[in-house]
Amino acid sequence: MRVRAASLHADVWHVVRGRPRILRLMGAGLLKPKNPVPGTDLAGVVEGVGTKVTRFKPGDEVFGESIRGMQWVNGGAFAEYAAAPERALALKPSGVTFEQAAAVPTSGIIALAGLRHQGRIRAGHNVLINGAAGGVGALAVQIAKALGARVTGVDRSDTLQMLSTIGADHVIDFAQQDFTTSAERYDLVLDIPGNHSFAESRRVLKPDGVYVLIGHDHYGTAGRGWFGSLPRFMGLLARSRFTKQLPKIDFTLPDQQESMSVLSELMAAGKLKPIIDRTFPLSEVPDAIRWLEEGRARGKIVITM
Repeated sequence: MRVRAASLHADVWHVVRGRPRILRLMGAGLLKPKNPVPGTDLAGVVEGVGTKVTRFKPGDEVFGESIRGMQWVNGGAFAEYAAAPERALALKPSGVTFEQAAAVPTSGIIALAGLRHQGRIRAGHNVLINGAAGGVGALAVQIAKALGARVTGVDRSDTLQMLSTIGADHVIDFAQQDFTTSAERYDLVLDIPGNHSFAESRRVLKPDGVYVLIGHDHYGTAGRGWFGSLPRFMGLLARSRFTKQLPKIDFTLPDQQESMSVLSELMAAGKLKPIIDRTFPLSEVPDAIRWLEEGRARGKIVITM
């Protein structure tokens, strides 16, 4: 592919920084990244295809991931040209820019999995999204609305107007109100930053509601250099056998091709419009990573070629 745009997200940061260190044993590279070129999300034009490729041809405008499934590796997307597996791509809708398309793949697949696969979202459900203005959150708000849910978005005060614009029915400034003390009850709490414990979050769940942790390590500020949030995830996984408000143990990964197809259809229908916080040229990727680390981005950070 000739890359026209790529995007930056938390998983890219984890591999570039090598934190938490356990990820180095999970594919990223023990002492240095196996692939020196970061990036996994991209949009561009097909330049050539393998002999077994049937869904795309040279000249097609596509977007997707440059890796297969969920892997802790650099994907080579921050470059003028990149290779990508066929099943990780979808045709770019004609009314969507390359920058918008590049902002969607990984964050969109994570949001879809959290809402549908783990959260079992249904039309009419009352959903709270904690961290609703970030890369995953802003997409999750729109996907949840497209699936017929009523959405409450929790984030900083300067993001609340944006959240209302993209469809949130109710917004909460986390500095002014602790959502875990609310009288409202939810069918699903999608906790992206993981800044509340399960015990706190379950206070606002309905008896048959579901808590889904996406979680990140706050770009190193949490201080968990070796294992990051992994112990917390393992603890929730163990409790899920006995707690109905946690997703049951399921090691199957989201179907990458099906997820990309859904995201493409939502964008084509105008139900998913990525929010782009900033764009950086390829030469300024280090600055883009530093901006991501500061944790102030609203929506996605995009790299342009």
